[in-house]
Amino acid sequence: MPRANAVLKKPIETPAEAQKRVRNRAATEQAILDAAKRLLADVGFQNFGINAVARGAGCDKQLIYRYYGGLDGLVEAIGTNLGSWVKDRIPDDTGGMFLLTYGDLMERLALLFLEALRADPLMRRIVAWEVSENTQQVRRLSEARSKALAGWIERMRGSLTPPKGIDTIGVNAVIFAAIQHLVLSAAVSGQCAGLVLKTTKDWEKAAIALKRIVRGIYG
Repeated sequence: MPRANAVLKKPIETPAEAQKRVRNRAATEQAILDAAKRLLADVGFQNFGINAVARGAGCDKQLIYRYYGGLDGLVEAIGTNLGSWVKDRIPDDTGGMFLLTYGDLMERLALLFLEALRADPLMRRIVAWEVSENTQQVRRLSEARSKALAGWIERMRGSLTPPKGIDTIGVNAVIFAAIQHLVLSAAVSGQCAGLVLKTTKDWEKAAIALKRIVRGIYG
C-alpha cells in the first residue's frame, strides 16, 4: 500500500496518444463550429444557445466552454471562419476565363458571388441581419465578412487597373449590394422588383442583366 503522502504520477502520454487526443479535440471543435453555423442558419440568434449547439454537435456543453470559452467565443470563432468564406466558396482562379481588363474581372467576380450567396443560407441570414440588427454579435460577423470580401476583390484584381475616373469602391459596393438584395428577395418571395427568380432560366436572366450593368460601367 502506498504511503498517504505519496505523489501519484500521471501516466506518461505516448506520441500516438497525444496525436489522437489532438485529432479528437480538433474534430470536436469542428463539429461544434459546424453545428453552430447550421443552427444560426436555421433559427438565427434568438434561439442560438449553448444547449442547442451541444445537441447539434452531439457533445457535452462543457466542451463548448472548454474550447470556445462560451457563446461569445463561439460567435467570434464563426466570425473568424467567415473570413475565409469567399476563399472557400469561390476559387482563386478564373475558371478558364482569360481576364484582359478590369471589366472582365468584375463581371466574373459578380457572377461567382451571386452563385456562392445563393448556395449559402447562413451567409444570406448574416446579410439580412446586417441591415436589420445592430448587435455586437452581428457586427462581429459583418466585419469579418466585409473584410474578407474586400480582400478577395483586391487579391483577384492583381495587376488589372480599373478605368480612370471611376470610384471603384463605390461602384463595386453598389454592385455587390444589388446582388445581395436580389438573393435575399428571391429567398423570401421568389422575385425582386417584378423580376421572377425561381427557375434556372430566371437566374440566367438576372445574370445577363448583371453583366450588362458591369460592362456598362467598366467597359
